[in-house]
Amino acid sequence: MISQHQLDQQIQQIIINALKEDVGDGDHSSLACIPAEAEGKAQLLVKDEGIIAGIDIAQKVFQQIDSSLDFNSLISDGNAIKHGDIAFTIYGKHQNILKGERIALNIMQRMSAIATKTKQFVDLLKPYKTQILDTRKTTPGIRAIEKLAVKIGGGTNHRYALYDMIMLKDNHIDFAGGITKAINKTVNYLKNNQLDLKIIVEARDLAEVEEILKSSQHVERILLDNFSYIDTQKAVNLIGSACKTESSGGITPETAVEFAKCGVDYISSGALTHSIYNLDLSLKAV
Repeated sequence: MISQHQLDQQIQQIIINALKEDVGDGDHSSLACIPAEAEGKAQLLVKDEGIIAGIDIAQKVFQQIDSSLDFNSLISDGNAIKHGDIAFTIYGKHQNILKGERIALNIMQRMSAIATKTKQFVDLLKPYKTQILDTRKTTPGIRAIEKLAVKIGGGTNHRYALYDMIMLKDNHIDFAGGITKAINKTVNYLKNNQLDLKIIVEARDLAEVEEILKSSQHVERILLDNFSYIDTQKAVNLIGSACKTESSGGITPETAVEFAKCGVDYISSGALTHSIYNLDLSLKAV
């Protein structure tokens, strides 16, 4: 995974890009009718239920616009929220509050939706050892905040991107000429380039699990893609402690528990980030 410093840098860049995109040469709606020195207070009103996420980033948005704005958090990221809660207040120049309003809301609404969906999985999996993972099925350009939202919701981040872990999926295996060839080529590549990266290998059936196990000393985790419950249980028994196990492939909250019962270490779900509905939040003048 990337370091905290790298994550902070990426979040800062997201904020800068968002301001360029939304503000451009000025918020002419506010400039046209609100005096430059006018000051006042606004509050973030919750109109939904779930898990709040993105408050810290919203503060960074407003601070990027105007460091003199007084931002006061009333709820922390990761807390449960209900309709009528006030997440934060902000005091300062009206023009600058309005300049950051939509960016802060867009970020918080999406992050809160992701955190809420993640928490749903986390609560379902509590009786089992299985952890819920995100994937790379994120929105281009804002992966950092989406993966942060998963963590806020209690989930675990999978690899961050293509560069921090090896993941040999079906296409890699087919292009390389088979599982064993793909693993051997990968081991040599890591050695030749002095890279210390964990290797995950995808299996499409039990026969492929058996082949991966022949090279288990090089493999951190076996990904059981689109396995039935019965075959997942067989695979877990076959793998034992040789490698970690991960189930994937259209897993929903309704099916996650059944896979967890099979004893897998991880369940990965792209739905955490690509199939969510933004929580309803609103910034209102006080």
